[in-house]
Amino acid sequence: MIKRTLYFSSPCRLSLKNEQLIVESLKTGAIKSSPIEDLGFILIEDQQVSISIPALNALSENNCSVVFCDKKHMPVSMLMNLDSNSTQAETYRFQVDAGLPLKKVLWKQIIESKIRNQANLLDKVGKDGSVLKPFYSNIKSGDVDNKEGLSAKLYWNALFGNEFKREREGSGPNNMLNYGYSILRAAMTRAIMGSGLFPAFGLFHKNRYNAFPLADDLMEPYRPFVDQIVYRLYTERKTELSPETKQELIRVMFVDTSINTITRPLEISLSISSASLAKCLRGEQKVLSFPLLQ
Repeated sequence: MIKRTLYFSSPCRLSLKNEQLIVESLKTGAIKSSPIEDLGFILIEDQQVSISIPALNALSENNCSVVFCDKKHMPVSMLMNLDSNSTQAETYRFQVDAGLPLKKVLWKQIIESKIRNQANLLDKVGKDGSVLKPFYSNIKSGDVDNKEGLSAKLYWNALFGNEFKREREGSGPNNMLNYGYSILRAAMTRAIMGSGLFPAFGLFHKNRYNAFPLADDLMEPYRPFVDQIVYRLYTERKTELSPETKQELIRVMFVDTSINTITRPLEISLSISSASLAKCLRGEQKVLSFPLLQ
């Protein structure tokens, strides 16, 4: 089932009544409602939005990602369900017990899929994606040769020009990339929890200050889907994080993706990818499932 996404950029009060999320505008007094079970992602941007504890609990129980923004309107934290899957204790054990050889094989698959999607995006927007083929065709276990890093400069320069430098701060298109990746990361965390995995146990990303390294791992092949939206906005000379561009970036959740020739919204593909990781950790399959950017 495709879940709804709600975006709150103006002052309002959120509460729970009869398993419905009640939204009361503090400007107009208008009241709307949405069934809790229909919601999959909520982005709270305005600093004057208030939400009740019962509403948060109900959203958590239904594994809905609730993302909170800071004063700069950038996603900064999220609500995480600690009991979202009936077999998660068992899956946690498989995560903890996973050996380094398995993690390296899985990381190779992740990077290969990411660079392949980057190449496909370059082709799609009229660039030369073949420059990345030597990188995704020769990745070793664990990407010990850092093909990901070596290909990144070629990719970004091909997409946005030789003067572009990918940074965590700065103006467009970096600001839009960072915003889109934050949305993607939160959605990936939701999918991970729904598959019984724990987002703090990463395959490759390791940082004592990072609560969701596994989300950073699994979202890598999905980044080009954000890049695709940002590239279109950038070519339209839209470089600021306006309400319009933010809503365009949030729509990444619903773009069409293809896994094994079957088309699904990206939101569904995230769950398929996380579920495939759980199966790999349990020894039920050897290949991760990721979409191929068309």
